[in-house]
Amino acid sequence: MDIDQKEEPDYSTTKITHVGFIDPYALEGIIILQSDDKKEFHMRAFSGEVARHIKSFVEGKRDNLPTIYNMIEQLCEENELYLVKVKVYESGSVLRANLYFTGKKDIVLRNYRASDAVALGVFYNIPILVRKTLLKKSLEV
Repeated sequence: MDIDQKEEPDYSTTKITHVGFIDPYALEGIIILQSDDKKEFHMRAFSGEVARHIKSFVEGKRDNLPTIYNMIEQLCEENELYLVKVKVYESGSVLRANLYFTGKKDIVLRNYRASDAVALGVFYNIPILVRKTLLKKSLEV
């Protein structure tokens, strides 16, 4: 599966520029995803635990993998599949994501929790695409 931007006209490839927490108890996470043209998407309302995993993956720490991610990794290894991209979009009032795998056969897992999909994308260092309608001009101060 190629991630040529011509094939993804409604999405922009992003990178994480910030990982943090909304509340002082670190129960709710936030990440800022930024496109090449400096537009941002502030993703929040997900668990602080997932935010901590994303933060450690961004920092290159991949030794403490949550059980569910470990299970996905094992399934991929045993079936010769590779996660190649994640696409984040709105579905009603919630964020969802599709996970694209390739290998012996191409598989798309649809409508999964965006925070977990982004965490997997960061873990595997693969492109995280965000629907362009979610990206907004950055407010630099």
